[in-house]
Order: sequence, then structure tokens, then C-alpha cells
Amino acid sequence: MAQEKIEKISAVKGMNDILPPESARWEWLEGAVRELMARYAYRNIRTPMLEHTALFVRGIGEVTDIVEKEMYSFQDRSDKHGDNDHLSLRPEGTASVVRAVIEHNALYDGGKRLYYMGPMFRRERPQRGRYRQFHQIGAEVLGFPGPDVDAELILLASALWRAIGLIDVRLELNSLGQRAERARYRAELIAYFEHHADSLDEDARRRLHSNPLRILDTKNPAMRELVESAPKLLDFLGPESLAHFNSLRAILDANGIAYTINPYLVRGLDYYNLTVFEFVTDRLGAQGTVCAGGRYDDLIAQIGGKSAPAVGWALGMERVLALLEGQGSAPPTYAPHAYAVVPDISALPQVLHTLQQLRAAGVRVQMHAAGPDGLLGSFKSQFKKADASGANYALIFGADELARGEVAVKVLRDGSGAQMVYALADLPALARHLQSQDHND
Repeated sequence: MAQEKIEKISAVKGMNDILPPESARWEWLEGAVRELMARYAYRNIRTPMLEHTALFVRGIGEVTDIVEKEMYSFQDRSDKHGDNDHLSLRPEGTASVVRAVIEHNALYDGGKRLYYMGPMFRRERPQRGRYRQFHQIGAEVLGFPGPDVDAELILLASALWRAIGLIDVRLELNSLGQRAERARYRAELIAYFEHHADSLDEDARRRLHSNPLRILDTKNPAMRELVESAPKLLDFLGPESLAHFNSLRAILDANGIAYTINPYLVRGLDYYNLTVFEFVTDRLGAQGTVCAGGRYDDLIAQIGGKSAPAVGWALGMERVLALLEGQGSAPPTYAPHAYAVVPDISALPQVLHTLQQLRAAGVRVQMHAAGPDGLLGSFKSQFKKADASGANYALIFGADELARGEVAVKVLRDGSGAQMVYALADLPALARHLQSQDHND
């Protein structure tokens, strides 16, 4: 009787596996972020991937594309009440951070500097650098109202670009003022666009009364001239809002951070106020946003907490890694320092004892493993795998070397094939040598 063929199961569309050696680039970026965040005294926060849908309806807005079209949402039967509960996979990180801060009363002893890394989910058309499961790094500062922390976040992002070697990224700034100032501007903007209703595209007509500021962010070239002639929000700001913006600019100027004031840089939701900023690039084809941030002083109260100021930014990891790849940068792959070649399987107990001591000393070492037949294979096949591993050295545990209490060390990468011998009694010296050519450390 013929065995029924089992259908292969693939990953969900737009949700990708990240395999070695590609995963090493992700580890490298995450490591750079952790090190930098520690220098700025930001602490890590980790929130669930699944939240109540109501959190994002309040935190992102019911009339946004994310909530209306892109969230992965479903009803879950509550164990406690037997009622259907609406849950969603998180489409972004800020709302979850704010919810956690409120729930755990984290601001009781003062403001907090937090950062997160993790997957987010949006059901949109997958394309390069934009997937249904994507990964964000975010920094959030809660409980501090001043332009100094706005500037600190921008300086933090700028320091990250330097740390990872990202080039051709420029900063754009704007201020949204406060709610009353924006309300006056909103009325003026609606009147302006109504006067030019015949020139509005379908998307702009849909947003005219629900979210008119988002029209300024249109990607339609046919509307560019109309938008450029629209009233400017900066002209509607009062003295306090302007002072906040000018103080931010003074700090950036003092630190040599170049920027452009972009009057069309907006956020469509009412809880955003004062500073908004984006780091953008032209290396993604059309202008693309690498990192977006801003102040959201009204969000904590909107989600249900006691009113407190807040500001933050988020970046897409896929996009940053794609930019690094496009500019020819080569983050480390974390190949092993050495590959252990073992001719005789009876030597494995002694070899593994030696490798454990080297690993304890910080050496990355890969051991050749036996095949399905229980054999280790020929010298030639082992050296072929040693070369494929990316290791700089092969450690040869031959019978003669072991009898003398030694290990032979062969250079794999410079073409010389040079070979030297180290005493097993002097493993610290061997460990130092194996790590001396590591460009990943």
C-alpha cells in the first residue's frame, strides 16, 4: 500500500524565517542597540505580542488604516466570563509600552527611559523591507515634558547610525504645537482644501474631515503643488510651543546634528503634540523613513492613565539591515574561531574536554561531529567542512599530537597553510592566539 504523501507546510505569507548566517546580522544589530541604550541609561521593557484590540483602537485611532484594515484581530473566549474578547497581535510597540506603564504604575517614582525590540504584525501587501511580521526597535521616555529629552532621543538615534555605520540618513523636524493650536490650524487647512476640492485625490477627499493633516503627507506627485501652498502649522504656534521647538533646535545645533524643518511632517492623531521628527533616506528608491518619532503627551491619559508627558521613536530592523546591505556594509557573521578536526573517534572524550576549556576562555569553536554511520570521516572531508565553517583555524587532534600532549593549529584563511603546535597544558596561550585574529570582537 502506497504511503500517502504529506503536504509540506510553509511559513505564512509575509512572515519570514531568519536563518544563519543572516541571523548573525540581526544579533549584531541587537547587540549594538543594547550597548548604546545602556550608555544612555535606557532600560529594556518586554510586552506581550497579543493585546486587547481596544488598546490599539485608543492608541492608534479607529479611523486609521492600521486599525481598519491591517491588524490581525480575532475573538477569544474568556475563561473567566465566557464572553468573546477581541484580541489583536500588536501592530506597533508604543501603545503596549504605555499600557504596561499604566498597569504597573511605573511612573510613581518618576520618569522612565525605556526601550524594546521585537516582532510586530500588520496584514499588508508584503514587499522588500516591509513584511506582515516585521521587527521594531523603539525608545520611549515617559514622565519628562522638556525639549531636552526630545533632543536626547534624537542624539541617541544619531549615535546608533554612527555605531552601526549607517550613512546617507538625514533628519527632518517639525512641531505640531498643542491641541488648541492644532485645532485652529485644522480648521484653516480644511477650508483651504475645500476651496481646492477639485484638485484632491480620492484619498485626500476621504481624509478631508476625519484626518486632514495626513493630506500633507501625501505621496501623490499631482498634489504636491497644492500641499506646498497650504497653510503652515508653524505659523499657528503660540510662544510656549515655539520656545519648546527652538530649545530643541539649540541643543541639536550645539551637538552638530544637521536637520531640515519639514512643515509637511505631521501625525494624524490628536494625542501627538510639539516635536515630531523622522530620519529619512533616498537609498530605498523613493524617499523612505528609517526612524520616526515624536512627542505624545496626551496618549497616557487617552489609554486610561493619569496624564503624563511622553516622547519616543521606533525604527524597522528589516529596513536598517537592508540599508546596510545596500551600502556594502558587512556586519559580522560570528564564525567560529576554530574548527576541531578529530581523526580518531576514541579521542573524543579528551578532545571535548579540551574544547570545553577553550570555550570557557571565550573561544568560539566548532567540533566535527560523527555522521549517521557513527564515523568521523576522512581528514580531507573534515578539512573541507572546517573551511566551509568560516573558522580562521583548524585544531588537529591527531594521535601523534595527543600522545605528546599537544594540538596542531593550522591557518585556514591567509592562504599560507601555516601550522604550529600548542601544548594542551598551556590552553590560555592557545585561546589568546585563536582570538587574536577575530575582527568580530
